[in-house]
Amino acid sequence: MRTTVRMNPVLLRRFKEYAALQGTTLTRVLEDAARQLLAGRPGPAAVKERIRLPTYTGQGLHPGVDLDDSASLLDLMDRRDAPD
Repeated sequence: MRTTVRMNPVLLRRFKEYAALQGTTLTRVLEDAARQLLAGRPGPAAVKERIRLPTYTGQGLHPGVDLDDSASLLDLMDRRDAPD
């Protein structure tokens, strides 16, 4: 399965260097890191307190926003974050 992940460039470079030194792929290194992280964490059943997320009312989506297209959403957010 493919997915897009935004990552700190320095951290990404370190992951790539580690993969090269180990003679493996970046994907394998990231999967192994995720498995190690999740192995030490309690599962969803351990969460007892319900988390309340704030909600807001508004006018709906802005024109041109497609929530099913993650790549275009990222481009849109990058454009909004860019200095004028």
